Amino acid sequence: MPNYANVIVDIALEKLDRTFQYRIPKDMEDEIRVGARVRIPFGNGSRSVDGYVLELTDKPEYEESRLKEIQEILPAEIGVEQHFLELAAWMRETYGATMVQCLKTVTPVRRKIRGKQKRYVRLNVTREQAEACLESFKKKNARAKVRLVEALLEIQESAEGEEVSLPCELVTGKLNISSSTLQALQREEVIQVTASRLYRNPAVHSDEKRRPVALRESQRQIVEQVLADYRKGQHGTYLIHGVTGSGKTEIYIEAAAEMAAMGKQVIVLIPEIALTYQTVMRFYSRFGQRVSILNSRMSAGERFDQFERAGNGELDVMIGPRSALFTPFLHLGLIIIDEEHESAYKSETMPRYHARETAIRRAEMTGASVILGSATPSLESYTKALNGEYRLFSLTERQGGGALPSVEIADLRKELAAGNRSVLSRSLYEAICDRLDRQEQIMLFLNRRGFAGFVSCRECGQVVKCPHCDVSLSYHRDGRLHCHYCGYQTPMVKTCPSCGSRYIGTFKAGTQQVEEYIKKTFPEVRVLRMDLDTTRQKGGYEAILEQFANGEADILVGTQMIVKGHDFKNVTLMGILAADMSLMVPDYRSAERTFQLLSQAAGRAGRGKRPGQVVIQTYQPEHYAVQAAAAHDYRRFYEEEMGYRMLMGYPPAAHLAAVMVSSREESTAEELAKLLKERILFLSRENPVECMGPAPAGIAKLRDMYRRVLYIKDRDFDRLTELRKGLEDYVEQQPEFPEGSVQFDMNPMQE
Repeated sequence: MPNYANVIVDIALEKLDRTFQYRIPKDMEDEIRVGARVRIPFGNGSRSVDGYVLELTDKPEYEESRLKEIQEILPAEIGVEQHFLELAAWMRETYGATMVQCLKTVTPVRRKIRGKQKRYVRLNVTREQAEACLESFKKKNARAKVRLVEALLEIQESAEGEEVSLPCELVTGKLNISSSTLQALQREEVIQVTASRLYRNPAVHSDEKRRPVALRESQRQIVEQVLADYRKGQHGTYLIHGVTGSGKTEIYIEAAAEMAAMGKQVIVLIPEIALTYQTVMRFYSRFGQRVSILNSRMSAGERFDQFERAGNGELDVMIGPRSALFTPFLHLGLIIIDEEHESAYKSETMPRYHARETAIRRAEMTGASVILGSATPSLESYTKALNGEYRLFSLTERQGGGALPSVEIADLRKELAAGNRSVLSRSLYEAICDRLDRQEQIMLFLNRRGFAGFVSCRECGQVVKCPHCDVSLSYHRDGRLHCHYCGYQTPMVKTCPSCGSRYIGTFKAGTQQVEEYIKKTFPEVRVLRMDLDTTRQKGGYEAILEQFANGEADILVGTQMIVKGHDFKNVTLMGILAADMSLMVPDYRSAERTFQLLSQAAGRAGRGKRPGQVVIQTYQPEHYAVQAAAAHDYRRFYEEEMGYRMLMGYPPAAHLAAVMVSSREESTAEELAKLLKERILFLSRENPVECMGPAPAGIAKLRDMYRRVLYIKDRDFDRLTELRKGLEDYVEQQPEFPEGSVQFDMNPMQE
């Protein structure tokens, strides 16, 4: 039986940084639990405060005599704080990390920031009394007082006697009234200074109200089914698999509007800041000031204000990336996750939670429903939908009846054989010329995200792979090829092991080089580039997207931020310059990510009345991910990819846990990783799991820390969770493990 409780005080503010330990009285031992609200003595005096129990333990952190006792267990509060506490406890159990780390995640705005206020000045006396005061001020030659009272009388007269006021900035600025004059008039009770809360709102407002879009029968049925289930108390998870341009956003908006009409609030998650602009504009046209946004580029004050507005019930809809999931809505009814397949929904820092699973857990706790949407669902979600864990809806037609674009695959091996070593294949060059003649817009996509120095043959397209893991080997500066899963190494090859060609090496293209090439090849063409470099400044995404939407450029060159969620009616050509860049990164998800990127990119073309065309340039035109994307055939890709996942034991066919060991000394990282592997094998000795590594991480050295990684596979997620807990206990007990040197990632999306 635990004898001590670690308690945190006021989880909404900065006191999250630590817990305080208390003794548990004997009469409370059977009642106390994690998450309980308790009254505790705090500080050196007799003050008592409320806190929450984060952990029960039998290990005292201090001498018994120094520990105070819990005074009482308080009745549970059903509020946002209690839900977030329970959610943090679930995250800790599921993903690892400390409770404080989890609490800091679910309460992203902890520090109260001074709110902005708008101050006003108005008369506090009758008009007759004000005129009498004015005469008195004139006799005393109090010019400042005279100016202010005259201005207030004048504005009152123009308002036909109604009570009106002047903004303080006008009074102190244009009328040149000092603060001492204002204070004097307040003391004399001639004027009154009032203040109203002024919220920092980062969103671009639109007063234009549009009529709701008329939904097709297939869209309307989805909304009606979700709402009918909700009204019956069935709060499930729904997966909308709709082709690009099928109108998923219209479904989101209509479902959100129905929820708002019932007094419920809605969170809409989007994977990239770049998607915010168009999405918010569509929601604003329906909800006006009752919708707001969150993103990482907002100031601390802006973020604080949006959370305060949400908590005060002033918003119906909050839109944003992963952190928007923790908006403190009191009456949450629906969570929508657009492009649910995106890896951006997986946290890269501790705790390494997935927003999709965490959203479903928050919905279960609060009685909300969850809608997932994607043209290319993650294998995890689609498998759960097929198994009946989620309800699956399919949209097979584009909004307005437009056709999906035609897709051509350009074989770069043939281009090389024909002497073409330029960025553009012959077919893509001709298509660009044709669209420019027609005054239609073009997007050129270079999928460099995840690029990790894989090696391939330019003649036959063969990629050098690990013989043990079916992922590509990465070229390192030591001149060797490495596998980031099992640690296999081999010297850099000089010739292709398949065809013997000497044309072998790594990709080195970038968006800037592509932009320069396009400008040189088409001197009269207006070109925009959208990547990390061109969007660093606040508002950079919106500025580029608005320019392109307004027809101020003919060609938009960019990374994956240009291919998701955007709707440009005049874009009729999408060029995918190098599909292999994502296809052969050393990651078991590379085929899935490539299929998703190609499908999303293809979906940008032909969204207006004119037909679209897509050209995919690749050295591996026969690859099933490329072929399925070209055919717009998700099910074909799913079945083939799942066959490989089942064969290799990767998610969702099985589960995977990554254990990252970091140290400032390379030898120490290696030794600690070996110790952990030995412990894994010991803990699973009765029912062995598959353990790969240790191997260098994809980025073997980061911020002066050397990194080694272990991977554990098993079909039972609970077994991996128990192993993780066993490793956490082992690390805590071993003095050779420095603090923060081991991190766990359950079903990792990236290294």
